[in-house]
Amino acid sequence: MRIVLVEDNASLARGITYRLQDAGHAVDVLDDGEAAESYLRTDQADLVILDINLPGRDGIDLLKGLRARGDDRPVLLLTARADTADRVRGLDAGADDYLVKPFEMVELEARIRALSRRKPLPFRKALTLGPLVLDLDARQVEIDGTPQTVPRREVSLLEALMAADGRNVSKSQLLEHTYGTGSDVDEAAIEAHISRLRKRLKPHGIAIVVSRGLGYALIAEAQV
Repeated sequence: MRIVLVEDNASLARGITYRLQDAGHAVDVLDDGEAAESYLRTDQADLVILDINLPGRDGIDLLKGLRARGDDRPVLLLTARADTADRVRGLDAGADDYLVKPFEMVELEARIRALSRRKPLPFRKALTLGPLVLDLDARQVEIDGTPQTVPRREVSLLEALMAADGRNVSKSQLLEHTYGTGSDVDEAAIEAHISRLRKRLKPHGIAIVVSRGLGYALIAEAQV
């Protein structure tokens, strides 16, 4: 799953990001309300974790803007306000759930799982190419019906390539999808992941094709 986290507390944002990435999610992090307003108009994330107290523009205003645009993806509010009236205000603005700080990371993960069950997320449940199937909920790869053991970074990379339906995906796009927006990771990491993933898929008739200057595409070898 791709998640947008809007949180201006840097240490908390890092903690949440690491925890969610360890669970196999891609996380885009923003720390300013105005920047988040622009970003949320065009991003393709599946779920938003939104702090109420933000510089530039507060989370309630951002949430109202999302819902006014018809954006109905799940939103989990983070708030330091324990007052019932503030929580009600957030729910009335369109939040699907909320967490009061401080909270345990295991509870955050549980709330995210609950939201995914309660409200269908706007992505396909599985991606398929020839004998290759990626279950997006379970983060499980199968080839010819046999489950494969694939590291989570390669699963995220495979998700981005399969979702492109044969179109080229640039290194920078793959980097953002796999590690999250603004991650301090060199593009060489993507090349290493691509090399390992290519070796896994080639015996099963699936090729990762590189187009110089454009990126990578995932294609059934019969189409090459």
